Amino acid sequence: MKHLLKLADLSKDEIIDILNLADQLKYEKKHGISHKHLEGKTLGMIFQKASTRTRVSFEAGMYQLGGQALFLSSHELQIGRGEPIEDTARVLSRYLDGIMIRTFEQKEVETLAQYGSIPVINGLTDYCHPCQVLADLMTIREYKGRLEGLKMCYVGDGNNMANSLIVGGLKVGMAVSAACPADYAPAKDVLDYANTCKGFELVTSPAQAAQGADILVTDVWASMGQEGEAQIRRKAFHGYQINSELLKQANPGAMVLHCLPAHREEEISTEVFEAHAKEIFDEAENRLHAQKAVLVKLLGA
Repeated sequence: MKHLLKLADLSKDEIIDILNLADQLKYEKKHGISHKHLEGKTLGMIFQKASTRTRVSFEAGMYQLGGQALFLSSHELQIGRGEPIEDTARVLSRYLDGIMIRTFEQKEVETLAQYGSIPVINGLTDYCHPCQVLADLMTIREYKGRLEGLKMCYVGDGNNMANSLIVGGLKVGMAVSAACPADYAPAKDVLDYANTCKGFELVTSPAQAAQGADILVTDVWASMGQEGEAQIRRKAFHGYQINSELLKQANPGAMVLHCLPAHREEEISTEVFEAHAKEIFDEAENRLHAQKAVLVKLLGA
């Protein structure tokens, strides 16, 4: 593994290897065991999209690993004034040991990796969110003791989260169902891959998708950059909510996950969110541990 650009680039063994290391690092953190694997290393963090969890978890993670992280806002970089991403990649490669970027276009992440000479981590694009889904898989395994053979159901927009959950879930041996409105389906290449795997289902009915699910996952109806579509999306996604009625279709003891921030009473009811808050905030915490594992794999000796 040279970069983390999207989960489709990783094998099942590579994903499991990251999760195993994440578990180890989490254990060490909880028990005060030092793990300064990245002493003297510097991560540059390029943000073209605002963030809470991504910035804090990467910055804290690098500190805990003995390295440092530099916050690089696109408003302060020459990239925000028209410098080609190709040139930014080649310059930053002379100064840093790795780059994390949170941006809009997947092409920017791929170009950074192509023209740079250091590892690149996708902190989120409109196409996918690999770091979040690694944390999701870590959380599911913590609660369920396994991944293979479980059924994960996603309800909502066929966005970056849907794309990564489908690919990541199928790669580790889960069955995956997705309920999305017809005009808001996941990416075509993701569906092309998913349709070659056993246990995938794309439907428009949340109740159908949730049948026999062990994990239910959702995300906001309007992602960052789509605020102008909020009213249209509220109409399109009416009924695409994880609530107590939908949970009745899932298996007893089903988990509920949300990548946050959550819009209560839109994609998830307040009742269900609060009932599953421990799972959701364990999931948020696991961003730190999963990303530390990725950092050690990519930037370590």
